[in-house]
Amino acid sequence: MLVWLAEYLTQFESAFNVFSYLTLRAILSVLSALILSLWLGPWMIARLQRLQIGQTVRDDGPESHLSKTGTPTMGGVLILVAIVSSSLLWADLSNRYVWVVLFVVTGFGLIGFVDDYRKVIRKDPKGLIAKWKYFWQSVIASVAVVYLYWTSSMPIETSLLVPFFKEVMPQLGLMYLLLGYFVIVGTSNAVNLTDGLDGLAIMPTIMVAGALGVFAYASGNINFADYLQIPHLPLSGELLVVCAAIVGAGLGFLWFNTYPAMVFMGDVGSLSLGATLGVIAILVRQELVLFIMGGVFVMETISVMLQVGSYKLRGKRIFRMAPIHHHYELKGWPEPRVIVRFWILSLIFVLIGLATLKLR
Repeated sequence: MLVWLAEYLTQFESAFNVFSYLTLRAILSVLSALILSLWLGPWMIARLQRLQIGQTVRDDGPESHLSKTGTPTMGGVLILVAIVSSSLLWADLSNRYVWVVLFVVTGFGLIGFVDDYRKVIRKDPKGLIAKWKYFWQSVIASVAVVYLYWTSSMPIETSLLVPFFKEVMPQLGLMYLLLGYFVIVGTSNAVNLTDGLDGLAIMPTIMVAGALGVFAYASGNINFADYLQIPHLPLSGELLVVCAAIVGAGLGFLWFNTYPAMVFMGDVGSLSLGATLGVIAILVRQELVLFIMGGVFVMETISVMLQVGSYKLRGKRIFRMAPIHHHYELKGWPEPRVIVRFWILSLIFVLIGLATLKLR
């Protein structure tokens, strides 16, 4: 929005041309989202407390979590407001990639909002029925990938980039639709599973979003793309501004969500953030690298799958409790130790993913 205003004002004052620089707009996007989160956070938390929108804690979970009962939830609304507002302010709104990301983040945010509303306001422990949740997730993800497929103008936009290999880029064709669907829906639910401890999900999300911003900037800049020998995607550079907004909004939310949390993000935050990471990875053609960088999310998801599969097939559990972060809590690890160690693992995974830019 402000990009258009700056373009108009350059005819009167050339100094406004500075806003055409992508890196400056990314910095302003981080700061805008961060400041907006910090400014609105106390008001939103107080509002949620007045409305008695508090977290319900599982009685079969770690005993240390019982004290969290009543902590305001649905704080993900704060993250979404900051991301969307900052993106609208500083991104080039003529770029269709930006609108696809905003469509996904708001669409999945609405699904999470309905789920949280039913759980917290209507006191329905099941929330939004699973089949309807997956149905609407599928609808939004399918709309996004079908649109991207039909509007693609270069073969590379529907090719699969294989990490660590320069020349391995098979054309996906219609398989692009299936891959895109599973990446968006899968990442959305993976982040949702990870969101079980104070700050556990938001920090890996910040790290992965920041790394995806690096990929977006590198592939969108013809000089960097040529130097790194990665495909040049002209529209992807603008996603740096959106990734920066996610980082800023995430850091602002972490201010209130760090242990002991003053607010939880709820499904409105976790579902939308996961889906957003997924669609950005698709747009910069780094779906497989997302699998690496989101290693913590993958661990959490696999732990649940193994736990359920083992119990159904053998009648025995592999972990004391799934997702795996609860397993370590029940082993006696204090919650802050679990959180920080998972953050460290996430940093390692992200660095390995970034290494694929050069190790090819």
